[in-house]
Parts: sequence; C-alpha cells; structure tokens
Amino acid sequence: MVAALAGPRVMSVLGALTIAFSSILVKVADVSPSTAAIFRCVYAIPALLLLAWWESRGADAPVRGARERRLAWAAGVFFAADLLFWHHAIQDVGAGLATVLANLQVALVPLVAWAVLSEHPGRRVLAALPVVLGGVVLISGVLDQGAYGEHPLRGAVFGVLTGLTYAGFLLLLRAATVDHTRPAGPLCDATISSALVAIAAGLVVGDADLLPSWPAHAWLLTLALTSQVLGWMLISRALPQLPAALTSVILTIQPMGSVLLGVVLLGESPTALQLVGVGAVLCGLVIVTAPSRRGPRGGADGASVAAGEAPTGAAAR
Repeated sequence: MVAALAGPRVMSVLGALTIAFSSILVKVADVSPSTAAIFRCVYAIPALLLLAWWESRGADAPVRGARERRLAWAAGVFFAADLLFWHHAIQDVGAGLATVLANLQVALVPLVAWAVLSEHPGRRVLAALPVVLGGVVLISGVLDQGAYGEHPLRGAVFGVLTGLTYAGFLLLLRAATVDHTRPAGPLCDATISSALVAIAAGLVVGDADLLPSWPAHAWLLTLALTSQVLGWMLISRALPQLPAALTSVILTIQPMGSVLLGVVLLGESPTALQLVGVGAVLCGLVIVTAPSRRGPRGGADGASVAAGEAPTGAAAR
C-alpha cells in the first residue's frame, strides 16, 4: 500500500496532484455532466469494495452500524448533486475556474455547521467570506467584458451550488466515518449511493449516456481510479496526520494545479480579473484553514470542529 511506502506529507501532495487532473479528465472525456458523474462512481465501486474489505480485516477494525451506513448513503446523495453541478460548471466556465469555485466549500462547511450544528464558525471564516464572495463575482465575469467561458455567470452559480452540496457531503461523510484511518468503507457506500442517484437524475434530465463511446470510457475509467479512489484514499489518510498550517498550503495545490493544467493542456485563457478572483478564493481558503494561535481546533479565532475537518475533504474532489 502507498501508505506504507510514504509519509503523510508525500501522500497528501501526491493526492492533491492526482485530483488536480479531475476537471481536466471530465473535460477531455467530452460527455454530458450526468454521464461523467455516473461513470466516475460506477468504475470506482469495484476498487473501493476491495479496499473496504481489506480495511475491515482484523479484530481492531471498527464496526460500522446502521446509522453510519445511512449517513454514508445520504452523503452519496449530496455527492451526486455536487458532481452534477460541478460538471455543469466545467462546461460553462472551464475546468480550471470551475475547480476553484468548487473549493468554496472550505468556507461553506463551517457556515453550514453553524446553521445545522450550532458550531460557531469563528472570526477567520467570517473574515474570509467577503474575500471569497468577491472572488466568485470576479470569476463570474459580471465585471469583465469578454470573460472566459461559454456562460461564466451561470458557471459561477453552478460553482456555488457545487460548494454547498459538497459541504453537505463532507459533513455527512465525516459523521459516517468511525475510523479516519479506514475511510474506504464509508466512501464505498457513498459512491454506490452517488452512482444510483446520478443514474436516476441523468435519466430524468435526459442527458445520461449509459453506453459512451471510446475513448470517453478510457478517460472516465482513469477519472474513477485516480480521483475517486487513489486521490481520496491518499488525502483521507494523510491530511488528518498533518499540522493545520501545512494542510492550508497543500489545499491550494489542487485548484492552482487545475487552473495551470487547464491553461497548458486545454488552452483555457481566463482574463486578468478572473485570475484575480482565483487569487481571492485561494486567499480565503488559506485564511479559513490556517491554524489559530491557540491551536488548530479553536481558541482565539474560535475555529469550529467543522473548519478543522474541512481540509481533509477540501482537496479530495
């Protein structure tokens, strides 16, 4: 296993670099949003089942009860919505900018936890919110003539919806995970649930293609095995073992990498204002995830538990 060969720092960086290709693979597959969501999940299920079985061996493996399994399946519903919104954003505003927008959940998770779980988000989250929202406005192109993307404003809306649904997914998956050193079981349940919801949504909307042609299948298989399996497993195992200061830096690898890869591999060309928006969102990400002076779990800045958990899921898309 990779975990036995590399330390958490190496694993986290490799995981972030792996998932930086997610939106690129969705773009080059050139299939509908529903089709990409369906096959990202379907192709990942056999590998995740095998990993879940591997992790469940041994007397020290925690027993996952019915409640945890229900939460994991509910998380999958949110993840399916997240993927569908994100794939629409990729079509509208490009792979790089859509990935930056998707990472809005770093600021949204603490706010959702505040509303649902009464966990106060703290001053850092509240300070980062206007910075992040300003970045979204700039990426949307409403202040910029000739902004990059077929529909940049609509893409920004889909990006915000991606962040909201991803926040719900992270909170539910966190509650469903009994042991964070064994994430494959809950992730497998959530992925199965996501596949079923994506199939149903795709059939209702009418854009699901259950028999995509080659080479689309190859790109989707690569997406599933890299992002959904390898990327998630590396980051889920590594980031909880690292200091919060380091995770805040590692988190920026994926969105920055996606923007650069979009420029280099896909010829995407965001405008200057859109790139300023990217910088604003990334600054907000670092503000939220930076450790407080009294420790990563709270103190002077009142950082919530949800904010502390955000780094693990933020990069794992």
